[in-house]
Amino acid sequence: MLTDAIPRDDLCRALIIKLRHHGDVLLASPVLSTLKAAAPRCEVDALVYADTAPMVSGHPALSQLHTIDRRWKTLGPAAQARAEWHLLSTLRKRRYDLVVHLTEHRRGAWLTRLIAPRWSVAPRLRDGDRFWNGSFTHLYAQPGHALRHTVEKNLDALRRLGIDPEPVQRRLLLVPGAAAEARVEALLREQGLAPRGFLHLHPGSRWHFKCWPVDRVAMLAELLNIEHWPLVLTAAPDDAEMEMIAALKARTDVPFIDIAGQISLKELAALTARARLFIGVDSAPMHIAAAMGTPTVALFGPSGDREWGPWQVPHRVVASDEHPCRPCGLDGCGGSKVSDCLTRLPVRRVYAACRELLAS
Repeated sequence: MLTDAIPRDDLCRALIIKLRHHGDVLLASPVLSTLKAAAPRCEVDALVYADTAPMVSGHPALSQLHTIDRRWKTLGPAAQARAEWHLLSTLRKRRYDLVVHLTEHRRGAWLTRLIAPRWSVAPRLRDGDRFWNGSFTHLYAQPGHALRHTVEKNLDALRRLGIDPEPVQRRLLLVPGAAAEARVEALLREQGLAPRGFLHLHPGSRWHFKCWPVDRVAMLAELLNIEHWPLVLTAAPDDAEMEMIAALKARTDVPFIDIAGQISLKELAALTARARLFIGVDSAPMHIAAAMGTPTVALFGPSGDREWGPWQVPHRVVASDEHPCRPCGLDGCGGSKVSDCLTRLPVRRVYAACRELLAS
């Protein structure tokens, strides 16, 4: 039994800090749900990077969403200082009782010291950093990187405070919103697609070393097309992913419904919620599919599926059983940006995983 559990009835305002990428922020959504359920009178705020805000905006447990724009660094010293001071002033005015910092980002330690909440919790660092340890009232232990799912590791912050999550609170939660729902409904009507009447294929990732080769994606698409499944194709609107989509379409005559680069993250969530199946790699769209309850086929290479796999949704993880070195966490073999354990995954295994979920 914890001797330093916090008195949840005394919580009036709490700030959850998650300064990471889109998928990481979404995987922190159960922390908001759990904290609000444990302390219903508490106003739960979050601090994330501005580009990741759609992952938690609209969350029913969220009171205020604060953001840090990565572009502040490009504004020049004076403008950046003004933006930083405005953020700090805003956070101080909230008079937080609790700060929950969910990463090893040093900025969280500085902010916690400057905000000065009554209680604060963060991961325990293995190097015994004195500045870090002195910034928080509670520190939570972290297991080996491939031993525990990231959702559970996030929730360990609350467990360290004496707050145990119920199963229903551990679900990912993403709210597309009315505008995104309406646009996707219109897109599907234009294409003559019924809910659960199509497959959602998102082959890209911002990290090339997590991507399956285009020729294999094309072969998979041809097999699914033989079974008369319409394939909706999406990608982020950046040059690398759009080049991958162009290369894919050049390798096959499959009549994709191509909306790559044309929809927002909220619209992506609304779209995948209506799909019969999501097929993709370890990426934010895969986590979005899980949040929306869509059965998911996820291809994994150097990243660990035990830590990052689809959460609480029917799924199949397809990963190499020929590479004892995975998950290595490297950006390709030897840092080459090409992951042998992923590029050699056979099409037949991915297709079989799709058929299993489609038949269930």
